[in-house]
Amino acid sequence: MPLFSVSNSVRGALPTQARAFDFLQGEWMIHHRRLRERLVGSTEWIEFDTPFVMEAILGGLGNIDQCQMMPPAAFFEGVSLRFFDPSLGKWKIYWVDSNTGQLCPPVEGVFDGDRGTFLGDDTHAGTPVRARFLWDRSRPDAPTWQQAFSVDGGATWETNWHMAFRRVAPQAGR
Repeated sequence: MPLFSVSNSVRGALPTQARAFDFLQGEWMIHHRRLRERLVGSTEWIEFDTPFVMEAILGGLGNIDQCQMMPPAAFFEGVSLRFFDPSLGKWKIYWVDSNTGQLCPPVEGVFDGDRGTFLGDDTHAGTPVRARFLWDRSRPDAPTWQQAFSVDGGATWETNWHMAFRRVAPQAGR
């Protein structure tokens, strides 16, 4: 249960784009499909599931989510921080995980209808990359996300991670 809740009257005053991630609030199970190795021509995919929870922060101008690997897999925890900048009309998405403990550079962008495109510069294994996150919220109870990297400024992309979300039914008494 969140420490604070954002009232509907406050959320209603937000710009439409600031509500773009409202669909993601709550508890989910994610089915991940991730390339074993990135940017080396790998075609081997690893598949696994993680629980996920997201809640609004900053009066609805942001949100935070958490996913965690479950035993018997090795411990892994990841957190996304998303912030909407009303002056730019864009979202910035940051990622940090228990493997590095370092906040990654953000990707930024917006939703156009049910599709969200977010771009940013990062590195992978010492190689500069352009990172792209694509969100599809056309099915609100089954959204998808994918990540791709480009080493040629966006001329070509290697999609290296897919996530398919499935909403978890609230438990009785919650």
